[in-house]
Amino acid sequence: MNSSEKEVVEKMFAAFAKGDVEGFAETVSDNTVWIYQGTQVIPKGIFKGKDGVRKFVNNILDNTEIISFEPLEYIIENHKVVVLGREHQKVKSTGKELKQKWVQVYTVENELIARMEEFATSEIVN
Repeated sequence: MNSSEKEVVEKMFAAFAKGDVEGFAETVSDNTVWIYQGTQVIPKGIFKGKDGVRKFVNNILDNTEIISFEPLEYIIENHKVVVLGREHQKVKSTGKELKQKWVQVYTVENELIARMEEFATSEIVN
């Protein structure tokens, strides 16, 4: 187990929590690929490179208020960091609140995130 791989993901989560898009982008490789599988409420998408990751994060920050974001468990093996978690957010345009449970799979190479794939489920709670 390589704890530095977990630290890279935790650094990215910390930047996300602060709304620090550039700090977030610093944790990913230039050719990173992020695959969001989508949920019942949120459409799927593929985001490539640092600009794609910025778009991914800005879309979340511009459109939702994060009420809670909780990584609950980490599994680290062979340059992969698997994170199980949940979040609660409010959609700014509608005021609707969503709760999600998710699994995010990160591939970390050279202390940068080379790939992320997220599988999630969403429910509207109001």
